[in-house]
Parts: sequence; C-alpha cells; structure tokens
Amino acid sequence: MSIFEYNGSAIIGMAGKECVAIGSDLRFGVQFQTLATDYQKIYRIHDKLYLGLAGLGTDAQTLAARFKFKHNMYKLREERDIRPSTFGQLVSSTLYEKRFGPYFCSPVVAGLDKDNVPYLCGMDTIGAIETAKDFMVAGTAPDSLYGMCESMFRPDLEPEELFEVLSQCLLAGTDRDALSGWGAIVHVITKDKTNSRTLKGRMD
Repeated sequence: MSIFEYNGSAIIGMAGKECVAIGSDLRFGVQFQTLATDYQKIYRIHDKLYLGLAGLGTDAQTLAARFKFKHNMYKLREERDIRPSTFGQLVSSTLYEKRFGPYFCSPVVAGLDKDNVPYLCGMDTIGAIETAKDFMVAGTAPDSLYGMCESMFRPDLEPEELFEVLSQCLLAGTDRDALSGWGAIVHVITKDKTNSRTLKGRMD
C-alpha cells in the first residue's frame, strides 16, 4: 500500500460565482482499520483562505502548523492577510525545499482573491502547482471524485448550489473508496462569511 493511502482521504475544492468551497471526508484510519470519524483535513488560514491536506496524517499536521506560522509572519511583516494566489506559491516553494525527503501530502488551496475571484490550486508532494477554474481534487479516490465533479459541476454556481453540488460529489465519490468517507465537512467561503456544515455519510 502506498504511504499516501495509509490514512485515507478525499478532498474537493470547487469554484462558484464570487464564492468558493472546499470539503473533505472525516475518516482517519490505518490502512483499512477506521480509528476516528471526526478527523479534520481542512485548515483555516484566514477568513477567505482554507487549505486541505490529503495524504499522511502526521505530515499534514506538521505542514498545517508550518503554514499557519508562515502566514502569521507574513501578516506581521505586511500588515495584511496573504492572498490565496500568493499562499499557493508559498505552499509550493515550502514543499519544493524538501524535495529530496518530501512531505507525503497533496495540498488543495481554496480562497477568494482580489475582487472576490475564486482561486483554486493543487500540487504534488514536491510542489508542482496546478491551478483550476472549476474544481480540484486530492486523496485516495481521485478517479471517482473527478468523474462526479465533471458530471455535476456548472459555472457560476451560487453559494447554496455550490454547497449542494460539492456535497453530492464528495459523498458519491467516497462511497466508491474504502479508505475515505464516514461523514464529511464542507466550508463555503463567500465575500461576507464562511458557512461550515458537517454531512452524514455511509458508515460501512
């Protein structure tokens, strides 16, 4: 079994009309043994920026702490929150620094950039960055997640529609993967607020 599949994960970021959403499953396991069903894989950087980390759980927690520290240092120096596009480059360069002994994580960055334009990017373990205008997935079930997103996504979704589409894609995608699922959490980021909702999923 690949080290990326050791704990199991499924993350989707999706863009809407002046809003963006990111969701993940809540399972934490050791291979096929489920240990917890309330494990957070999405980390808040600031009000309009969230980071999802799929892969090895210990590396994800280490990276989350590093990125929180780096954002705090940026905010002290610049006296403003970091832009999502800038943060994506920061994540990429941080991973590339460790390319000879990488963190076993695949990040997904979701946020609202200037003028509330949705920003989505994902990357591999050494920081090769890829941006998307529609959706970005990571985790142990990318084929089924991509298939669901490609069939259900529409441009310019309103926040409520975006939540519904992402939720259905995430739940249907994780149903086809033994290493992820057991409930999910979805954050919908708009220019005014962030709505976070927990979903119930199949528990078998």
